[in-house]
Amino acid sequence: MGSAGVTAPSDSAVGEQGGAKIAPAPKGKASAKKPKPESRLGMVRRARRINRELAELYPYAHPELDFRNPFELLVATVLSAQTTDLRVNQTTPALFAKYPTPEDMAAARPEDLEEIIRPTGFFRAKAKSLLGLSAALRDRFGGEVPGRIEDLVTLPGVGRKTANVVLGNAFGVPGITVDTHFGRLVRRWKWTDQEDPEKVEAEICAIFPKSEWTMLSHRVVFHGRRICHARRPACGACPIAPLCPAYGEGETDPEKAKKLLKYEMGGYPGQRLSPPPDYPGRPAPPLGGGAS
Repeated sequence: MGSAGVTAPSDSAVGEQGGAKIAPAPKGKASAKKPKPESRLGMVRRARRINRELAELYPYAHPELDFRNPFELLVATVLSAQTTDLRVNQTTPALFAKYPTPEDMAAARPEDLEEIIRPTGFFRAKAKSLLGLSAALRDRFGGEVPGRIEDLVTLPGVGRKTANVVLGNAFGVPGITVDTHFGRLVRRWKWTDQEDPEKVEAEICAIFPKSEWTMLSHRVVFHGRRICHARRPACGACPIAPLCPAYGEGETDPEKAKKLLKYEMGGYPGQRLSPPPDYPGRPAPPLGGGAS
């Protein structure tokens, strides 16, 4: 795929703008008759269709944190709280060069660790979590990241979201990752009305087969970061708009919406400094580097 290549569903959008198929605006009301509420079965079918169409749109969806092993992914995910994956990816090369193993990180001087991770924000609390989880890995798990959610959530700073990220992407164990993007979109799509992440996770798990959970998480997060933004969704450039109950919350003009697209959809670098080989966008610049 090219740097802004978007493969839109064949039966849900018309017209092309820069490679992306643009959905038509919904037609006016034919009558004043109120539509029937969507049934549970109808919602499940619509949700699964959205997942299939997101799979066509983002065949290269992947975790947007750079990592080479489970420990690096665990640390990067803890650092990603309240900041962007890009900022984490720009920070971790120096971090892992100095502390490549749990034993190394557990022995770090807190002030040295804090200085390295300062760009990610909340660096004192994050340093405390990293020191604690590294010591726990050293003392309780033989220096290895455990592959069970029951063990992962006992580590300092590690909750279900972080545990599911690590299990799904480092161990191949299916899981739903409920971050802010995922929660926002599944509520917009009326898959759930829950706010609590664990309740969201449970309800979405009930809609999809287990084999889809990890990739569904990536696709939804990709869509939230690139098109379905929090403040101004690019509705007019969204290939799944005909399936979206929230169509019209954002910009519906196709040309204006196209200008809102982010990362590879807008022709800009992605969040990873070392993206997978099939990623169609450009790598992000290192810390202090330009975006050329």
